[in-house]
Amino acid sequence: MGTYMALVDVTDETVQNVQDLATVWGDLTGDIEALGGELIDAYAILGEHDYLVIFEADGRDEAFQTSVSIERYGLDTQTMEIIPVEDLGELVQDI
Repeated sequence: MGTYMALVDVTDETVQNVQDLATVWGDLTGDIEALGGELIDAYAILGEHDYLVIFEADGRDEAFQTSVSIERYGLDTQTMEIIPVEDLGELVQDI
């Protein structure tokens, strides 16, 4: 299973108040689990983006489906695969 992160931005039309956003996070967790993944953590961010969502997915296709699922709620995402630093050595060993 791979680990992915999504930088998430809230659009003005999406969420009218904080309670609406709390409901979206609950629904989002269920969507990720329905796709066979797991929500690892989520953080509010001060800066260019509003949230950071870290999740596990079986592969690239499931990560893409998760991103689409997040965007169904009117949230904009930029999703990337993340690799633990301790695993990086194995990836570049033969280069």
